[in-house]
Parts: sequence; structure tokens; C-alpha cells
Amino acid sequence: MSKVRKLYELMMAGAIYQAKWEKQMSDNILKNKKRLLILIALISPIVLVSFLGAADFLGGKSAYAPSHYTTTIFIASIAVGLAAGLITGCIGAGGGFIIAPALMAAGVKGILAVGTDQFHIFAKAIMGTVIHKKLGNVCVGLAVAFVLGSVVGATTGGYIQRAIYNTDPVMSEAFISIIYAIILGFLGFYGLKDFIKLKKASKGGGHVDAHGGGPMTTTNLAISIQKINIPPMINFDEDFGGRRISWLFVTICGFVVGLLAAVMGVGGGFVTFPLFVYVLGVSTPTTVGTDILQIIFTAGYSSITQYAIYGYVFYTLAMGLLLGSLIGIQIGALTTKVVPGMVIRGFWVLTILAGFANRASVVPDKLRSLELWSISKEACDIIMLVGNIVFWAAVGGFALWVFGSFFKNLKAFKEEG
Repeated sequence: MSKVRKLYELMMAGAIYQAKWEKQMSDNILKNKKRLLILIALISPIVLVSFLGAADFLGGKSAYAPSHYTTTIFIASIAVGLAAGLITGCIGAGGGFIIAPALMAAGVKGILAVGTDQFHIFAKAIMGTVIHKKLGNVCVGLAVAFVLGSVVGATTGGYIQRAIYNTDPVMSEAFISIIYAIILGFLGFYGLKDFIKLKKASKGGGHVDAHGGGPMTTTNLAISIQKINIPPMINFDEDFGGRRISWLFVTICGFVVGLLAAVMGVGGGFVTFPLFVYVLGVSTPTTVGTDILQIIFTAGYSSITQYAIYGYVFYTLAMGLLLGSLIGIQIGALTTKVVPGMVIRGFWVLTILAGFANRASVVPDKLRSLELWSISKEACDIIMLVGNIVFWAAVGGFALWVFGSFFKNLKAFKEEG
């Protein structure tokens, strides 16, 4: 198995486990009367003033006025959250990848889309997570060292984002778009290769796992790192024979995750898995528990201290994303029971590649504006138009397909419930 394939499988594993956690959060909020009332109390004023046309004071726009608030953009945020939730619930991975690109495609500035996305993750986490159920899988030493690194990484990532934006907003848009294009391109094209391979295998009558195989648990790199003695040493995985590792390497990995999470506005689970499993040699159960804990701390710290206090969180849109994603996850999770796994896999690849196309399509225009590429504005406009059409057609088509499958089987769902 090549190193690239190992990286892809571990990133997918991280995205899958994060999706399971998001489904649990959705259940905890929507099936708990107190939490549901809190959600309604948070969103109702926003919806009310939105339709009364008095929402200019909402959303943190007073700091830098990066995006003007309208009822349309609030509704768009619900739609974006809904689509992300459908992907997370139905496919079981990858829904969060499209939120920041979708907000940017809807006209929200990149730095605001990143800050808002991360704040919505934090809001959903503090409302829906039942931590005590997961503490059995958390190694406190690993968690502390990792969060220490992630806080430093998030601080660095937030500083880089603000510094680039303050230097040139166009450069900020280009930077965020390029990062997303690279990540989504890797996941999308490798996922497409896997999909084609699995499709051929299914035609041959072989068994197909729609989400791929499980992640590896030990590597030569991890064994070598665990032999380096730089005190203090952290003991972990006692249930799997016991292992030890220096705090330094855990903190470095935390720094990388925090940096990328702050730059992209995501939870960072898709990066935590490759680092924990491949680099540090941590078991999957311990990785899952520690990852959930780090997302809460990293997203909370980053969204508040690196974005919110500087005016880069659009609270109205965050609530729209929260509302849409909670509903979407439930519908998607029900739909996945009645559709073939290969169809689900195909749609995941389609939406990820659509996100890649959307972000990649704006890069030529940003480079032209920065005078780094001598390409005509007309050509850039055509490229961006194609990117937008591909993106919204793919995401909208997927959403319509899920809703169609859901309502078609609504009677069966009710009988099952």
C-alpha cells in the first residue's frame, strides 16, 4: 500500500468518525427538549428581525463590514448547512468540507466564511456533545499535550489569516481558495480513483465497502518516534499493551491540526487521524476520543479569540448553518438506509470534486487581480461561471436526490420509527 493511499484512508477515517460525532450531536440537541428550546431561543430573534428587515446590526459587520447582511444570505446559510448536513448524514463523511467554499461562492468573504464555519462547529459542539460518554477513550496526557499544540497552532493560523487579509483582501481570498483546492482536489481525485476501482469490483460480484477499509494502527515511523526519550513521556493505550511517547511530538501534531483548522475553518479531524495513527502510533479508539475533545477546544479557542473578537464571525450565518446542518444530518442518516452504498460513494466524490472546481475556478481571477498572472478578465469570468455552475449543480442535485429518496420512503421510515 502506497504512502499516498495510507494518507487518503486515514483522512477518510477521520472524516467518517467526525461525521458519526456530528450525528450524535444532532441527536442530542433535537431529542432533548432543553437543548432544543435553547436552539429555538438562539435562532428565533434572528429569523424575526431578518424578515422584518431590521438585521443590519447582526452578524458582527460593524468591525470591518466584510459582508452586508440580507435575508437572502441568511436563507442561503440554512441551505448550505442543510446540504452539508445531508452529506454528513447520508455519506458519513466530508460534509464540513463544502461549508466555507459554499459561503464564499454565495458572496461571503473568505476570512468571514472561515471564522463563521468554525464558530458554528463550536456552537454545535457545546450544545450537543455529551463528553462523559467519550472520556473512557481519552488519554488525558495526550489530550493536554495535543490541545496545547493546537492552541498555539490556531493562534498562528488566525494571525496568518488576519495578516494576509489586512495586507490585501484579494490575497486572502486566493490563499483560502488555494488551500481548499489542494485538499479537496486530493480527496476528490483519489476518491474518484477508488470509486472506479470499487465499481469494477462490484460488477465482478465482489464485496464492496462503500467507505473503504479501516485505518492501520502501527507504522515503522511511529515505532521510531516512540523510542525517542524527551521527557516528560506520556503513557497511552494501556488496553492495547501500553505505549509511551514524548509530549513534544504530540504537541507538534496538535500545532499542525490547530493551524490547518484555523486556516480552513474546519474541525481538523481529517488531519488528526493521519497524524495520530500514522505518525504517533495511537490506536483508533484513543484517537477518536482525543479528536472529539480537541475539536471542542480548538474550534472554541480559534473561533472566539482569532475570529470573533476581530469581527470575523457572522453570527446570523452561523445560526443558519447550525439549523440547516442539524436537520440535514437527520434526513441524510435516514436516507442512507434505503440507498446503495456505491451510489452514496459516488455522490460524495461528486460533491468534493465540485467544491474543488469551485475554489480552483476563482484562483486565476485572484492571481490576475494581484498582477501575478496576465490573463484577461473575460476569461476569468467564464472560468468562475463554470466553477459556480458545476458546484451549485452538484450540491443542489445531490440535495434533490436525497430529498427525493427521503420522501419516497417516508412511509417506511414512519413504520420503522
